[in-house]
Amino acid sequence: MEYNKQRTMLIAVLLIIMWSCCYNHAQLSSDFYKESCPSLFYAVRREVQRAVTRERRMAASLLRLFFHDCFVNGCDGSILLDDTSSSMGEKTAGPNNNSVRGFDVVDKIKSRVERLCPGVVSCADILAIIARDSVLLLDGPGWSVKLGRRDSTTASFTTANSGVIPPPTSTLDNLINRFRAQGLSSRDMVALSGAHTIGQARCVTFRDRIYNESNNIELSFALSRQRSCSAASGSSDNNEATLDIHSPGRFDLNYYRQLLNYRGLLTSDQVLYSGGSTDHSLVVSYSRSLNAFYRDFVRGMVKMGDIKPLTGSSGEIRNNCRRPN
Repeated sequence: MEYNKQRTMLIAVLLIIMWSCCYNHAQLSSDFYKESCPSLFYAVRREVQRAVTRERRMAASLLRLFFHDCFVNGCDGSILLDDTSSSMGEKTAGPNNNSVRGFDVVDKIKSRVERLCPGVVSCADILAIIARDSVLLLDGPGWSVKLGRRDSTTASFTTANSGVIPPPTSTLDNLINRFRAQGLSSRDMVALSGAHTIGQARCVTFRDRIYNESNNIELSFALSRQRSCSAASGSSDNNEATLDIHSPGRFDLNYYRQLLNYRGLLTSDQVLYSGGSTDHSLVVSYSRSLNAFYRDFVRGMVKMGDIKPLTGSSGEIRNNCRRPN
């Protein structure tokens, strides 16, 4: 009798632990706003489409916002908070300063959504939706976006600066470890790196590679990039180059084909194909199969969106994405 009682108590404890671990994720669902804001997806898509039509590169910037948000204390919209007199936000942290952009687009989307459904949709969820729409608008894959996140009331300059966002000079081990710390596998990391099939990078992020990594960079590629990025820091620091030289405005597999030819722009790109564990199992596979890349990219995006969301009564629904209520 006593044994059965102890066994029942043990099972109950295990169920509570399992419930508490999975509860946040279980609260996220693709139809979270089905009743409270039924026109949400259409409203967001329309604004993203306008922004990308004006500037095709904006799709990459909006996708990057979601990544940089989720890697700092979870997908909570904290990257959108402005600095205040009493606290520093994440916008001026090293990985973001003079780099992340698209905040004005988020503001327009939030304003439109607030007119439709006041006080209902979080800024964190808006980031998740615009990431998906940005990929779709550049001919990439679509997926069902899980929603129900709430917004943080604070940002963390310190955490954003702590290395949780892998720098463009990352080694393969650092990339694997940084993604693993977020619950993402090596496969997720390589697939999500494929987001670099769109977008641009500044000279300061790839200068060292094009001048000092002669052993794993194709010579003509390095020379072509040196034309707009001088060896010494100065006026060319903010000059930009496309991450994918073949089809920078289309979400495809040319990024991986570039790596096979040692034409990765960033060190953190080329390390994916430099004699390490991800070479043939992943990079070669994605370079040959768009379906394989899309499948794993979508899985990675959904998993990334599950990183420590605020749900239930945690956080808030900001009225303005730039400041807490």
